[in-house]
Amino acid sequence: MPQPDDFTWIPAIADKIWNKHRVEPEEVEEVFENRPRIFRGPKGHYLGEDVYYALGQTNEGRYLFVVYIKKQNGRALILSARDMTARERRRFGRK
Repeated sequence: MPQPDDFTWIPAIADKIWNKHRVEPEEVEEVFENRPRIFRGPKGHYLGEDVYYALGQTNEGRYLFVVYIKKQNGRALILSARDMTARERRRFGRK
C-alpha cells in the first residue's frame, strides 16, 4: 500500500484530532516512520486520491488508527487519528 512522501495538515482538523482524541501531529507522523499496516478505504472523490487507514505505533508505543487521503502529489492529507480499538490492535498484531 502507498506510503506517503510527506504530510498535509489542515489546522482545523489537527485541532479536532487533538481536542477529541488527544493525538499530536508528531505522533501521527511517527506511525508512518514505524512500518504501519495500511489498508485501502473507500474510493476518493477525485481520481487517484483514495482514502487509506494506517494502523501503527508511535515511538512511545501508543497504538494509533490514522485516516488519510493519499494525494496525487504523494502527500498524505490527514483526516483523523485516534487510539486503536482492541479489535484493531489484534488486526495490527497479525501483520
